Amino acid sequence: MSAEGSPIPSEILSEILSAVPSAVPSAVPSEILSAAPSAIPELFRGLFDDAAVFPPGNLPVAEAVPAHRAHRTAWYADAVGPFLCGAGRLGELAAAVAGTGPLRVGLVLPGGSAELGPALTAAAPFEVAGVELATRDVQEAVAELDRLLPPDVPAAVELPRELLRGDGLDETLDALVDSAYRAKFRTGGVVAEAFPDEAELAAFLTGCARRGLPYKCTAGLHNAVRHTDPVTGFEHHGFLNVLLAAQETGRAAAAEVLAERDGEVLAKAVRALSGHQVTVIRNSFTAFGTCSIAEPLDDLAALGLLSPSPLLQEDR
Repeated sequence: MSAEGSPIPSEILSEILSAVPSAVPSAVPSEILSAAPSAIPELFRGLFDDAAVFPPGNLPVAEAVPAHRAHRTAWYADAVGPFLCGAGRLGELAAAVAGTGPLRVGLVLPGGSAELGPALTAAAPFEVAGVELATRDVQEAVAELDRLLPPDVPAAVELPRELLRGDGLDETLDALVDSAYRAKFRTGGVVAEAFPDEAELAAFLTGCARRGLPYKCTAGLHNAVRHTDPVTGFEHHGFLNVLLAAQETGRAAAAEVLAERDGEVLAKAVRALSGHQVTVIRNSFTAFGTCSIAEPLDDLAALGLLSPSPLLQEDR
């Protein structure tokens, strides 16, 4: 493995990720692991919510749960957020985790406010790390979250993109800014129309930035840099583009960052960020759902933005 502070070669990272359960030596005492400095830079900590069971990954729950547990014990665990699960699969998830220990779960509720109460009941076997509620009525969603959600559980409210255009964007963000909840924006899907262009995404990001409203994103962001998918032809945003654009308050400047396709340009900009800028960015852009944990890590390694764990260096 490369020396401390050098990027992990892509092929070595892939090897590590394919054998995650053995990535952390069993002989290393847990107190040393907990005291060891994180191998994950602050900019990327908790950024990747595990959406393995959602399209296009569609990993079976019985496989996704042990994979998630492996991620949570690997040297890159600080980059990984909760296990995301839709309301309709909570029973399946409960069966998969029975007798295996606690699991932090983010509840994804595409059916709106009516799903919230039943989902919280069904999630009793888990540690609820958050709720993501899709709705066409932000005021109704906020009212139901206020009524039913435990005060220590965060939530994000997602509205259809067609309601976030023109005056609808300002009205929605204004309604959320006085609540305890984040906004959620969909950045991709399984059809080309599910991917917003730079101008649309920039409008959302800067609208949130000007209001100090945090948000998360979902879908289509599992690679670091904006690109055209060679198989589908879909135009994907890069999560590095979104991170860097999160500090902008002007739409034109944000759209320019979102359009950048040169990974080295983005990596150089990331390296130049101050600690204050990193805090501003992550207070805005809190996380995104990705069906792959390996792909974003692999991209960061290839761009020289991820350094190896010192424990892994010693083990190898």
